[in-house]
Amino acid sequence: MPAASDPNSFDLIIVGSGSANSIPGPEFDDWSIALVERSRFGGTCLNVGCIPSKMFVYAADVADTIHTAAAYGISATFEGADWPAIRNRVFGRIDPIAEGGKVFRCGTACPNIDVFLGQAHFVGERELEVRLNDGGTERIRGRHVVLGAGARPFIPPFPGLERTPYHTSDTVMRLNELPQRMIVLGGGYIAAELGYVFSALGTEVTMINRSEQLLRAEDDDVSEAYTRAAQRHFDLRLGATITQVSPEPSGGVSVELSIGGEHQQVNADVLLVATGRVPNGDLLNLDAAGVAHDGGRVLVDEHFRASAPWVWSFGDLASEIQLKHLANAQVRAIRHNLLVAEGAADGPMHTVSERLVPHAVFSHPQVASVGLTERDARAAGLPISVANKPFGHTAYGWAMEDRTSFAKLIAHAETRELLGAHIIGPQASTLIQQLISGMTFGLTVDQMAHDQFYIHPALTEVIENALLDL
Repeated sequence: MPAASDPNSFDLIIVGSGSANSIPGPEFDDWSIALVERSRFGGTCLNVGCIPSKMFVYAADVADTIHTAAAYGISATFEGADWPAIRNRVFGRIDPIAEGGKVFRCGTACPNIDVFLGQAHFVGERELEVRLNDGGTERIRGRHVVLGAGARPFIPPFPGLERTPYHTSDTVMRLNELPQRMIVLGGGYIAAELGYVFSALGTEVTMINRSEQLLRAEDDDVSEAYTRAAQRHFDLRLGATITQVSPEPSGGVSVELSIGGEHQQVNADVLLVATGRVPNGDLLNLDAAGVAHDGGRVLVDEHFRASAPWVWSFGDLASEIQLKHLANAQVRAIRHNLLVAEGAADGPMHTVSERLVPHAVFSHPQVASVGLTERDARAAGLPISVANKPFGHTAYGWAMEDRTSFAKLIAHAETRELLGAHIIGPQASTLIQQLISGMTFGLTVDQMAHDQFYIHPALTEVIENALLDL
């Protein structure tokens, strides 16, 4: 594609430097590209999501190993956590990577890319105004526009929250000191992971959730098992209605709630609001560009094209599944589809199936899932077989003294296809991968059980035994 001649007009505008930052490659060297980023380079995953949170989780797992050492005849004492050291280990690695990404894109190595640091919003068809972080503004136009502006924490309208200091997953990992007491509002994966981090490192964590179960989007058996296990880490207040959130004169916070008509009050030093994330489409003035949306989420077709010509979107901004591995796959498809649209690559355009997108929750216990839950399969009227195999029924699980973990598999009773896999326990996010592969490549549960070896006495035997049960 010949480069645009107008200095404010580009062949491609990319909004967001997360997964979308991987679009520019050698195939795009003759494209003039504008890259807009309002915050740190690298997006949610690098800066406030997947990577830092899992680095904190690993430290929490080390601490929890010390807490439970006596079960294995080991004398060990947890004498506290050096929170600043833990925090600095994480962000001392991450921040230079984010800064390095910005320096690279702004430098001479990318002569066809102009970087605009600020918040973009549409003012017309494929035309955006960027409110620069330094106070100025720029207007830019693009032949193509790729929207990868991500999502942000959802802040619920709890009474008093607007005047009470609180943290979200975007800020809580950068606290200056480990709080003695913390209240976590929410019961999903963010609450489960970050709540566990602080609990394992020594904070008294009270988790307040409106549902009776934590991780309620998981299979019912997994959700129930996780809720029971979480009682070791948290003071759980479930089925709660929050009636008031207030700042304390001492600098802490107070949350008033009602459970079954009973009034309760919880006080803490820090409040973490972990009630989900919402797409950033409402910040982009999508109507001005004729881009269809449902309030915050951009609506796209199977090739990631928005309703306005040559506008594309993906990831947390366009998908109901907010996961980095899905966003990365979608960006790979968009890279190809942009080239196809300009005749620079052979068609057809690529799509990305969301049928078997797996996920994991890195709490304690760990949770991983792919495919249908049992309730979804039954609601669809499918004939199913279900196997539920405890970790403790294998040699390695027995060695671990594990009495709570299990792998649950759901198969189609007639086709023998594996419809869903749900694991709760150590290494769940790794154990599930072989099942993802089997489902993706169309193996039956019989083939997965019998046509390969499982190392004895590895923990993978729990998967073998669950498949054999089917």
